[in-house]
Amino acid sequence: MRPPITRPRLRRATLVLALVPLPLLAARAPVAPPTTATAITVVTGRVTDGHGNPVPQAQLRVADRGGAATAAVDGRYWMQVPRMTAQSQPERIVIRVARIGFQPRDVPVVLRGDTVRADIQLTAATMRLESAAVASTSAVDASVNAAAQAAAPAPTGIAVGKTMQGVAGGVAVGAPGIAMRRAVATARPRYPHPRYPRPWPDSANTEAYDPISENPFRSPRVAPLSTFSVDVDRASYTNVRRFLTRGSLPPRDVVRIEELVNYFPYDDPSPLGEVPLRITTELAPAPWNTRHDLVRIALRARDVDMRRAPASNLVFLVDVSGSMYGPGRLPLVKQSLALLVNELREEDHVAIVVYAGQAGLVLPSTPGSDKQRILQALDGLEAGGSTAGGAGIRLAYDVARRSFIRGGSNRVILCTDGDFNVGQSSDAELVRLIEDRRREGSFLTILGFGMGNYKDAKMEKLAGAGNGNYGYIDDLLEARKMLVREMGATLLTVAKDVKLQVEFDPTKVQAYRLLGYEDRLLRDEDFANDAKDAGDVGAGHTVTALYEIVRAGMPLDVTLPDVAPLRYQQPTESRSRGDELLTVAMRYKQPDGERSMLVTQPVRASSGRRGASESMRFASAVAGFGMLLRHSPNSGSLTWDDVLSLARGARGADEDGYRADFIRLAEIARSLDRQVAHVMPVDNPQ
Repeated sequence: MRPPITRPRLRRATLVLALVPLPLLAARAPVAPPTTATAITVVTGRVTDGHGNPVPQAQLRVADRGGAATAAVDGRYWMQVPRMTAQSQPERIVIRVARIGFQPRDVPVVLRGDTVRADIQLTAATMRLESAAVASTSAVDASVNAAAQAAAPAPTGIAVGKTMQGVAGGVAVGAPGIAMRRAVATARPRYPHPRYPRPWPDSANTEAYDPISENPFRSPRVAPLSTFSVDVDRASYTNVRRFLTRGSLPPRDVVRIEELVNYFPYDDPSPLGEVPLRITTELAPAPWNTRHDLVRIALRARDVDMRRAPASNLVFLVDVSGSMYGPGRLPLVKQSLALLVNELREEDHVAIVVYAGQAGLVLPSTPGSDKQRILQALDGLEAGGSTAGGAGIRLAYDVARRSFIRGGSNRVILCTDGDFNVGQSSDAELVRLIEDRRREGSFLTILGFGMGNYKDAKMEKLAGAGNGNYGYIDDLLEARKMLVREMGATLLTVAKDVKLQVEFDPTKVQAYRLLGYEDRLLRDEDFANDAKDAGDVGAGHTVTALYEIVRAGMPLDVTLPDVAPLRYQQPTESRSRGDELLTVAMRYKQPDGERSMLVTQPVRASSGRRGASESMRFASAVAGFGMLLRHSPNSGSLTWDDVLSLARGARGADEDGYRADFIRLAEIARSLDRQVAHVMPVDNPQ
């Protein structure tokens, strides 16, 4: 058993932390004044082969100084490289990359700032077998199996890096011959469940997800209104990515379609005037059923220059319990928060609270300019003990209250796997606690880490109760996306309690369904109820909702719930509405306001059946990806090849590589799904 907490090793920065247990805090010696530390730049990216496939276990190192890494299953890597110059000055290094079966490569990289992305491509080596004596065909298989196991990079059927050609004992050896294919199959891990294999033992898996019942088609004659809270969470996408890159299809309830779609930025117009959100709508044929239409409703939030943004009062609430021990947990938390610290200004303040068996304050509110002290406090955190999440949340809000910045961005950032087991730990108790404290004006961001014991359902509830957002950090690239590239969207709320209500004209639309948002549905009467909490949107956020509709006059090829004919609610022909199919209504509040404002926009039939925009095509590809992962009964004729074709055709500029990453995931999912199809029928997922 690891000790609950040890004296922190102070090296680089300053944060407000609460360590466990409290008696140790009183006994701890004063923190020495910070000394000059070597600047660090994080180099991160992917190692791939000539076909874009990941190359796991590739070894990377910087020859003339510290810095080394090993590529993960999906080819991702990161390393901390000490600087010889100031972080603001460019500096050239050379990374040596080696992997059995590939030609070694020296890659020049220029270090700039705190993070640099360097994607690396390796070339497969070729080896010829001139002659060999082999006792039998099975011996050849065993030999090739051994070579394939050494060179095969992933459990997804990806090509083996080393090619073997020639004749051995009269038996032809070639790629991709029968023996090589058998070798790849042998090298692929076998898990207990062919549908949802896991990279950990069943007995150790305590991950928790709420069940999702997919929204059905509804008739506007019975339910003309569809009301829901917007969702800016993206945790589902990175969690799905975690499953796929480790060689298994995600369980259905991991897949929340709206979070997959909203992971990506879209090229929608920015707001004009004082309204912080702008509505854009589009209509096009549904890719999985061309007799249906797909309506895209997009919200784009106002961008804010974070250099001129209101001051931030941040409290880092860090889970240092025993469940956070190991790779992908507390070490990744510290690296992720360090990226954010490097972006802070003098007027910003950070405090750090930690919790395990108890909660405590490690670092009081500290100016963002004192990065050395903050980073030192982060670096000293170690994991051990049980998890008193409720006590930690209460203390973090107390700290936020004491350093509250009126007119600023006040936020608690909780980093955890969600595995609370001491004190106030039930979902209902924690939600009530957070709801009570959010009225003080502090928002909540939850960053999820870890696997095997990950509590997705709990963290999604808490983030929603705290007027906040929720993301899952699976590596340093995702941390950089959420905390650096999209810092404004994560930390600065521009509109709160944002709700959408769509009204369908029953004379123009005979059926509709909302894709995703199953756990964000609201009662129709809640739309105008300002006491009802809803989603919050950050600076620069894009939010997309998709509706599949069947127009009047088209053959009805979907099942609608049986409802007796209505006696009094007989629809009449629409008058003076032109060709409107539906009307989108949005309500939102200012971040410090309590009264909502209304914006409406109609969608006309004449706006559809034209060529779909790049944003529409990519969003529909991502939605189709989610439906196939969920084996949705509404996926129609859609195939994995259709998803890939749509996504490749709508990749666009993709400067940050997010859409290319999606295409890679869709390829992995296609491969895994085909493997499963040979083991178990698709219509029997259990």
